[in-house]
Amino acid sequence: MSAEVLQYLPYLGAAYLAFAMGILSPGPNILAIVGTSMGTSRRAGLMMAFGISSGSLIWAFLAVLGLTAILASFAWFGTVLRIVGGCYLIWLASKYLRAAYTGGEIKVSQRKVSTTDGKLFLQGLGVQMTNPKAAMYWLSIMSVILRPEAPSWVAASMIIGTGIISVTAHSAWAVLFSSNGVISFYQSFKRIIDGVFGTFFVGLGLGLILSAFKNGSKT
Repeated sequence: MSAEVLQYLPYLGAAYLAFAMGILSPGPNILAIVGTSMGTSRRAGLMMAFGISSGSLIWAFLAVLGLTAILASFAWFGTVLRIVGGCYLIWLASKYLRAAYTGGEIKVSQRKVSTTDGKLFLQGLGVQMTNPKAAMYWLSIMSVILRPEAPSWVAASMIIGTGIISVTAHSAWAVLFSSNGVISFYQSFKRIIDGVFGTFFVGLGLGLILSAFKNGSKT
């Protein structure tokens, strides 16, 4: 068992890191949390964050269940998935690197809402589940770790681990950005952060593509 854990631990670590870095860089979902926290209250931002995190968990289940079933029937699909996922991550990296070069600012529109916690939660869930990029991002992240021969505990670890990361990180955004001053502080380091994220995703994407060709040559 220990040898098996050591075999998959690097893949799990890379997938967790890629997922965390995606959450740390502002996108539409994060800006919804930040805007709600700044424009309404910390509590409202947290409810939005919990809804978005729940959406992430649902995407994780769908990605794991769907890919596990497909890979069990069509092993070659894993090769195709790694190539497509690698290309997507490289495309994502280009956006980060472009942002690092141009130094674009974080544009946050404050969202003043007066509604119940339940409605805020559902709004956050809807934002995540209707984001088409979320599906592609999850497929790319899962392609890092899922293999036809991977044991079930790997998929379970991926769902649980990303769930914990999602709740923690999204909640942190809501708490931190309940004050306008944090935006200015974050903006000061945004170009460096975008550059680091872009470089990481380039490496991860290239690694996925190379592993696809390497595994394909063995079949």
